[in-house]
Amino acid sequence: MSDEKEWQETKFQRKALQVTDAQARLMAQAKRLEPQSVPLMESCGRYLAEDINAPHPFPAFNRSAMDGYALIAADTAECSGGSVVWLEVIDNIPCGAVPSQVIGSGQAARIMTGAQVPEGADTVIMLEVTETRQTDGLTYVGIRKPQKSGNSITPLGLELRQGDDLLPKGRLISAGEIAVLAAFGVHSVQVYRRPKVAIVATGTELLEVHEPLQPGKIRNSNSPMLEVLVREAGGEPVMLDAIVDDLELARSRVQMALDAYDLVITTGGVSVGDYDIMGDLVREHSVEMLFNKVSMRPGSVTTAALRGGKLLLALSGNPGACFVGFQLFGGPVVKEMQGAEQPYLPQWTARLGSDYNKVNNYTRFVRAKLVIKDGSVWAFPADIDESSVTVTIKDSDCLIVVPPEEKGLAAGARIQVIKLPGEIRG
Repeated sequence: MSDEKEWQETKFQRKALQVTDAQARLMAQAKRLEPQSVPLMESCGRYLAEDINAPHPFPAFNRSAMDGYALIAADTAECSGGSVVWLEVIDNIPCGAVPSQVIGSGQAARIMTGAQVPEGADTVIMLEVTETRQTDGLTYVGIRKPQKSGNSITPLGLELRQGDDLLPKGRLISAGEIAVLAAFGVHSVQVYRRPKVAIVATGTELLEVHEPLQPGKIRNSNSPMLEVLVREAGGEPVMLDAIVDDLELARSRVQMALDAYDLVITTGGVSVGDYDIMGDLVREHSVEMLFNKVSMRPGSVTTAALRGGKLLLALSGNPGACFVGFQLFGGPVVKEMQGAEQPYLPQWTARLGSDYNKVNNYTRFVRAKLVIKDGSVWAFPADIDESSVTVTIKDSDCLIVVPPEEKGLAAGARIQVIKLPGEIRG
């Protein structure tokens, strides 16, 4: 180890954690936020804060599955050889109506799809295979084929019985959950509060998006990216002004943000340079550092700390590393604070689309594009995957996980990928 590297390691007291260990330390400090009640149609995209059980059977009555006639199956037993059994029609039941008659032997009721099957009837025959006649002011339905009990009836409680589990605490509410909640009359939903997440970029070199380029300067692209990522994870991003490389200013701004918001995410200033202020800040006595180095590429300098009971997550200023760091740490924390039952992104098995020859002592998370071909999922690594590269982020819908012991991977190899939010673009 060089003298310079030894000095840096001593100064910053960096001891690399495995990704899973760093995630565990961070998630252990992610405080679940308080529940709140919201109207049903404002609950989409939120996480349930309570288990919900079925308040009644579903369906709540025996329901006709088609337009036709409700009757007693045994009355059709004599249908054979073209003979017709005639049953008196004693009721007409549109959808939403309550039957007015009990069906007895020799009787039937006209019924519509979704209507309640009358008491006494045990089968429904479709309209198209019946015939009708009028005799002495009475209506009769003719049936030519024996019917089985239970035909075309959706029985009470087929989908759920009263008290059955409906939705578990921590479930992300989307269209299907909305439909179920509405069907059971749950018009006010208990969900966890969305965390307010302060986003702070650091670096004297940063320009605002609207500013013209200047020599030696770059536009702040990380903050807008993080704003979208926080929103995708269900949080409420709060954009704060960028901080120049000044430790006193950073200390003041970060403390104000921690006092006001549920979580603070910074980008930049976590490396080992002379002006990397976040690296200095998290080593102060008032801060409990959770980790400041992770065995991963990109983003090994990703740092997390606790100050005054609030979490501070410091991501790399390199766009690629910032993006990967959020997906592995920021997103899961934001979801955990909302009680998500699955805070981490899903991992899939896929095949490698092209050779990947980079070798590293750390686990590498490679931006890649998924393609479905021949019934299999393939992942194609980005042509340029350096931590400082921005453009390939937009084309990535997964991260290929390359273990440190691998000495290069050949096309076609089975690999693990982390599926990023959103649709497959390939």
